[in-house]
Amino acid sequence: MNTSNNSKFPLVVIVGGGFGGLQVAKQLKDKPVDVLMLDKHNYHTFQPLLYQVAMGSLESESIAFSLRKNFSSQKNFRFRIAEVTRVDAESNMLETTIGNIAYDYLVIATGSTTNFFGNKDIEHYSMPMKSIPEALNLRYSILQNIEEALLKVGKAERDPYLTFVLVGAGPTGVELAGSLAELRNHVLTKDYPELKKEDMKVYLVDFLPKVLGPFSEQASNAARTFLTNMGVEVLTGVKVESYDGEEIKFEGGKTIRTKNVIWSAGVMGVVPEGFDKDVIERGNKIRVDSIGRVAGSNNIFAIGDVAAMITDETPKGHPGVAQVAIQMGEHVAKNIIHIINGEQTSPFKYNDKGSLATIGRNKAVADLGKVKFQGFFAWLVWMFVHLISLLGGRNKVIVFINWVSSYVTYNGGTRLIIRKFEREGLTEDEHLPNTVD
Repeated sequence: MNTSNNSKFPLVVIVGGGFGGLQVAKQLKDKPVDVLMLDKHNYHTFQPLLYQVAMGSLESESIAFSLRKNFSSQKNFRFRIAEVTRVDAESNMLETTIGNIAYDYLVIATGSTTNFFGNKDIEHYSMPMKSIPEALNLRYSILQNIEEALLKVGKAERDPYLTFVLVGAGPTGVELAGSLAELRNHVLTKDYPELKKEDMKVYLVDFLPKVLGPFSEQASNAARTFLTNMGVEVLTGVKVESYDGEEIKFEGGKTIRTKNVIWSAGVMGVVPEGFDKDVIERGNKIRVDSIGRVAGSNNIFAIGDVAAMITDETPKGHPGVAQVAIQMGEHVAKNIIHIINGEQTSPFKYNDKGSLATIGRNKAVADLGKVKFQGFFAWLVWMFVHLISLLGGRNKVIVFINWVSSYVTYNGGTRLIIRKFEREGLTEDEHLPNTVD
């Protein structure tokens, strides 16, 4: 691909249009550089609301925004749909699905994907939710299984289709568990009068001893109480052993018959080929120095979920949240300009603005520094923060209207099966009965 535009300015290539990539490009506006962003989609996904797309509360377009439209006023910005297959650091070249691209500075902002810890059975039979296509697959799978339950005769045949097991009690698992509980408590008998609320079961399981592990004890206890009161069975300190599409097994012998396992127990960085194994840290993250530069490199940076900035203050790196990506993106952009201008760079310092998680209607938890609160006010704060963070005025209006409708009617969303979700068969060489570590 020809990326030249007869410019005398160095080219900064950003791989990934997530929170971090957006911030890098934004900070480089009107700077003496050309910016080229690459992503396999032509839109930015607001991941914190993916679970509402999965539950049919929001349409996918309302949490996505055109990358080109977002930067339409930035003259030094270009975008191409492409996937990076390899990074050639020696020649400052990217191998991509649209050809080779030379760069002067490279920012890896590819984010993370679901980590199944090497268990191919679980990867095949469970449902992840890290992208809009995955969220839609999850929506159709849930609705199809409820429809299938209507066709079964007897409780024993019906139960697996109406039993939902969410593995991973972080914010994603908690929010999905709360949404499924609300679906059962307020919607199930309206949409499916042949079913009873008691027919549907929701489990939230985690290897850790508490839900919302990174949150305070106060927030964790409140979230667990909210979920329990909504009818979710919370199983902590439980390790998944296997799942074959019919039955999930746990260490110690406990089993649950289910067609619905939703996996949010871990993430791993999405790292293009070409990086030395020596710079790859636990969780498939790229080790970077204090300014965000890849170890051993002069002009390659990594930010957000794919970066591991290991310091005395952060021995395990930074948390995989949007604020880290946003702040690292801003900082790396500034340091690139400092390097171009021959100026001193500055180390990255993360400013933790707090954590929010919603469990359901009028139920949320907030850890904002020393200020911690739960319930209705935390729920309002959660909605406000997420609404103002959405890209695009149209999206903000649509999401707000959907939220108001859902709150007033107890029956928001469409829950349409636009296309059928079909899972491909698992081949013998893919079958690995490993336990999850």
